[in-house]
Amino acid sequence: MDIPRDFNAAAWFVDRHVREGREGRLAILHDGRRLTYGDVAAGTNRVGNALKRLGVRMEQRVLLLLPDCPEFVHAFWGTLKIGAVAIPTNTLLKPRDYAYMLNDSRAAVAIVGEELAPAIEEVRGQLPFLERLVVAGRAGAGQVALEDLVAGESEDLEPAATTKDDVAFWLYTSGTTGTPKAAVHLHHDMPVCCEGFGRHVLEITADDRTFSVAKLFFAYGLGNALYFPFHVGAATVLSPGRPEPALVFETITRERPTLFFAVPTAFAALLQVAGAERTYDLSSVRLCLSAGEPLPKALYERWRERFGLEILDGIGSTEMCHTFIGNRRGRVRPGSSGTLVPGYDARVVDDDGREAATGEVGHLLVKGDSACACYWNQHERSTQTFQGEWVRTGDKYRRDADDYFWYAGRADDMIKAGGMWVSPAEVEGALVEHPAVVEAGVVGAADRDELVKPLAFVVLARDRAPGPALEDELKAFVKQRLAPYKYPRWIVFVPELPKTATGKIQRFRLRETADAYTAQATTRRTDAPR
Repeated sequence: MDIPRDFNAAAWFVDRHVREGREGRLAILHDGRRLTYGDVAAGTNRVGNALKRLGVRMEQRVLLLLPDCPEFVHAFWGTLKIGAVAIPTNTLLKPRDYAYMLNDSRAAVAIVGEELAPAIEEVRGQLPFLERLVVAGRAGAGQVALEDLVAGESEDLEPAATTKDDVAFWLYTSGTTGTPKAAVHLHHDMPVCCEGFGRHVLEITADDRTFSVAKLFFAYGLGNALYFPFHVGAATVLSPGRPEPALVFETITRERPTLFFAVPTAFAALLQVAGAERTYDLSSVRLCLSAGEPLPKALYERWRERFGLEILDGIGSTEMCHTFIGNRRGRVRPGSSGTLVPGYDARVVDDDGREAATGEVGHLLVKGDSACACYWNQHERSTQTFQGEWVRTGDKYRRDADDYFWYAGRADDMIKAGGMWVSPAEVEGALVEHPAVVEAGVVGAADRDELVKPLAFVVLARDRAPGPALEDELKAFVKQRLAPYKYPRWIVFVPELPKTATGKIQRFRLRETADAYTAQATTRRTDAPR
């Protein structure tokens, strides 16, 4: 795709379909609602006009804290269409996380779901830049209902005179210290992903219908459920609730998607549903896709055996917008991340930056035109990650003789749990706030499905005794302070943590102990009488 210099992503992904006569095509299926591309264009324009009336100008930020729903779609495209910057935001976080993002981005307007508005109100006194809190649903005191805001607005709106290199949206990603970083993406990044991964891996056409367990606020979900289908005039199935296995299967059976996207943790949960292959109808699905964390070979094989469907695993990142290495239909190598997506290049290098030999583990660097421009207001972190054309992913990989890439761990201490980043330092900081905890060390450990989750080694105060009750108490304590997915799935009480001569925690020793602990726990469960 030859993207012209003058380019507005909303005009491409929405207006183009109306202009070319596809306004009557189905675009969104959501909770019994059916919206055409004409409906999406009208909703987009009403939101864009309303934002302009509120005084939102080009390059200003608008934070979106919404479940997967048509209002998200209208707000996202409406923001981009007026040249402002959309910030899709994780709905699973805590009020203090939202305070950080709103102040870091200096967003003057936030559009939030009714059930999420209290989290913003809790910290509203700490938000000097936020001028308007717009609520999709019933608005409270000091809030504006989105429905009222757009009522009476025109359904016509000319796109702002943006270029392909103007900023379109930010996506916050966790850092090693737990402080989020905003990856700054441009108007041309989404079409690049569509022409690479969408065209060559998904082979998506206007006849497809997508359904993504990963939500729209993820880089992965934003592509799966919004810009991949909208690039070709296909339809997307949006499900606002938690992806409980039964709900996911029911949605597939009812809405008949052809492309199903999930993360390995979700595939593992779906496989726990007894008799699902007989109860539910997956015959519409032609491809299953996975990303977010490595897909274990055993999960791939169990899914293929039960449902007769391949899962195409791949690796992408918030920084790269979507997937840059992936398996292909009919050419899957279970356990691998696949081969390069057209439009991308990758290198595996040693600690000195030299090319690693075939089969040798090294640091993965990638380049492609969908890479974000920088981290907002994070110069040092930007220079560490973005090295000329190359992006340092933080992952360790090896490449085999057939150019398949195989994951070998992280170069830092970050943990990918359920497809979402977890900072060990952040979890440790929450644990030591408990009066019973003197020290804590957190690492990733594999469960019985070979999926990595946080495990905490805890040193207790002298007057506290270890036990199951305290273990449950500490897990609940962390859940109250951090996003629920960050809590440690296991807690191991130890007399002391292994440390270097300078007092730093030796995480490699904790990881060795963690692997042994979870292996024993799995064996105990397997050997237990049933």
